[in-house]
Amino acid sequence: MASERKERIRAMVEDKGEVRLKDLHEIFPDLSTMTLRRDLDALEKEGEVIRTHGGAVSVKKLMGKGEENPYETRAQENQEAKQKIAQKVLHLLEPGRSLYFDSGSTIMHLAEVLPNERFSVVTSGLNIALEVQKRSQPMVMAVGGLVNRNTLSMSGPGAMNLLDAVNIDLAFMAASGFSVERGFTVANLYESQLKRKVVEQAQEVFVLVDSSKINKNLPFTYATLNDIDALVCEKPLPPEIAEWVKKANVRIYD
Repeated sequence: MASERKERIRAMVEDKGEVRLKDLHEIFPDLSTMTLRRDLDALEKEGEVIRTHGGAVSVKKLMGKGEENPYETRAQENQEAKQKIAQKVLHLLEPGRSLYFDSGSTIMHLAEVLPNERFSVVTSGLNIALEVQKRSQPMVMAVGGLVNRNTLSMSGPGAMNLLDAVNIDLAFMAASGFSVERGFTVANLYESQLKRKVVEQAQEVFVLVDSSKINKNLPFTYATLNDIDALVCEKPLPPEIAEWVKKANVRIYD
């Protein structure tokens, strides 16, 4: 029966941390690829797995690797640097623009100085949505989806679907790590997928990272230097990194 098969697949994922369609075909040779994919899709909807190319990975496995510190801890770190970064891009917030505010403590500093003007602000940050709505003029829309308690961000299939209907002029993105080799990285696969979609849809992409994130890598890359328009840091980048950034025709705000 389908329910028994799904439970067997669930047990495999829990035991091994992941499962491949190739392996499932060996266990269930009489079933089609479409049927097995539907089983994995059902487990994803239940929050048990995250679908990958050719299979699925356990959510527990992903959450156990490289997860970030709680937001409350990160919000207290490098506050002066994050305030400087917010001021560097404040002049870009022109009334009438459609803005995307990523989640994260650095973007929160930008939200706190957002003028009370007519903007359309889309955000994946719960706390950022609440901050923007304190003003009477901006229109704010939260993407919805699964809430990551460590980042206060929303992501997942529901959030991805909403973005299909949104036009973004300027996207202000955060990253938990940045290196020339790995690009801009985060700890959560769902968040990485959402950020990647924003980067693809926005007219211009500004990544805001303080210097503590440089040469730090987390599991999931959502963009490389070739995908963005500007990199914003509170102080000059290391010369070797600045050279790579300029080669990619990325503007530097430092």
